[in-house]
Amino acid sequence: MFSAFASTAAAEVSLPVPSGQPVQLENVLLDNNPGELWVRFRFIAPRIGSTVGRIGYDVAAIDMNHLCQSLVIPYVAKHALDPARVIVSLSDRSVEFGRSDPEATQFFEAYRLENTRCIWEEF
Repeated sequence: MFSAFASTAAAEVSLPVPSGQPVQLENVLLDNNPGELWVRFRFIAPRIGSTVGRIGYDVAAIDMNHLCQSLVIPYVAKHALDPARVIVSLSDRSVEFGRSDPEATQFFEAYRLENTRCIWEEF
């Protein structure tokens, strides 16, 4: 079961990240399907990709960690959530959750939250 939290207005604001690329919050999903609460923060980052001139995973991972620390931690506290995992994803275009788009570039990171810190978790 999913529920969404982000508003359309929030999705229009570009968020600052270390790479300087434009990043916008698309939505936040609460997912209980893994048997525990996972909160999924889905961002649009149109400059990511694997071709020359695009922002690759190595740089995008730094941005995802920054988003976890600067946006996820306060968001979870504000909404009194206690997730087992947080997933931060970047996509170069909007892709409906659970759908496949072979043309899209998507990067994902998983974290557990501990003492107001994002701790990277291997998938």
